[in-house]
Amino acid sequence: MKPFLLRLLSLDERLSAGLALDSPPKAVELFLKFISHSCDSWYWLVGLLLVWLLAGQNGKEIAVSMGFVTGFLAITILLIKFLFRRPRPEGDWGQVYRVNDPHSFPSGHAARATAIVVVVARFLPWWVVLIVAVWAILVGYSRVALKVHYLSDVLFGFLFGAIFAIGMLWIFARLMQIFPKIARFLLQGFWRR
Repeated sequence: MKPFLLRLLSLDERLSAGLALDSPPKAVELFLKFISHSCDSWYWLVGLLLVWLLAGQNGKEIAVSMGFVTGFLAITILLIKFLFRRPRPEGDWGQVYRVNDPHSFPSGHAARATAIVVVVARFLPWWVVLIVAVWAILVGYSRVALKVHYLSDVLFGFLFGAIFAIGMLWIFARLMQIFPKIARFLLQGFWRR
């Protein structure tokens, strides 16, 4: 590796170690674990499916848009992780991530969290966006604090997730214009209300 890149990675490791929590109070540790898991893709998949099944047209539009953006984001992040293959930081917590997804760069949780903020900003009032943005920042911090990501993984994830979501929302809107029958089904469901 080039000396500049080695120095950059070394700085990233030092900054990440400074943000990581070695022995936090139990309440802080539980809170960070809860926040970290709150952005797990499986929970969002189930939640979006439930919203789509139970909500009216507005809820369906949010669920379908969110599903489209986060689904393609997950695939893209996975491809980027296999391209870079950066190992996760040493740590005890998060074995499910360490075993099933051993690569650290970029943070899928950070990317998903910011993509969710972008989609929420498209549909919901500013105060909801603000709450979701604070949650997204906490998700990113929790990933570093719990030693499953380096700071650069999270920062790149935030940036990539936001840009990706903006682009995918535009693509999704164009696809819904091109395929109106599919759009009608996705936005109205099995039963028209």
